[in-house]
Amino acid sequence: MNPTDTTLKLLEAMTVYFQGEKIEALVFILPIGLLSLVFGAWLVADGGPGFARGVAIPFLLMGLLMSTVGAVVGYRTPAQLVHLQAAVAAEPQAATRAEVQRMDKVNGAWSMYLVMWAVFGVAGLALRFATQGGFTQGLGIALVFFAGVGLLVDGFAERRTHPYTAALAAAAQASR
Repeated sequence: MNPTDTTLKLLEAMTVYFQGEKIEALVFILPIGLLSLVFGAWLVADGGPGFARGVAIPFLLMGLLMSTVGAVVGYRTPAQLVHLQAAVAAEPQAATRAEVQRMDKVNGAWSMYLVMWAVFGVAGLALRFATQGGFTQGLGIALVFFAGVGLLVDGFAERRTHPYTAALAAAAQASR
């Protein structure tokens, strides 16, 4: 395969990767974050102490985090894509090298995220089944919920990196 074909395949994979990132951020992460904030606020205002308060706190914290991440990633991604496309067009070797390094860091973090969501899930289950208080049981159930959401988000995100990383590797190999 000649370098032009490899560059075209890289640009195509790049577009698919970043479009997926933007869509996941704006269509899933941001809305779930906003709904979590609304639900958490409603529980604080109407739910009373105990169980409802235990559920509300993680929903408010994770809602704030997810809303921020969803908005930042969703709105930053188009400019990031344009910048990378221009860099690949101007200097394919340097841009590919830099993006390979960035994606190595991204891909290296998946196991840490998996452990984090597992800790959320295990801690949540322990709080739900090993405690008697309504607050701790509510906290546990909310942690299990967000462990599932995190695993889902990162499951799609990780799988989206595979074809992009393969296209980067092919472009790096072709430029040698």
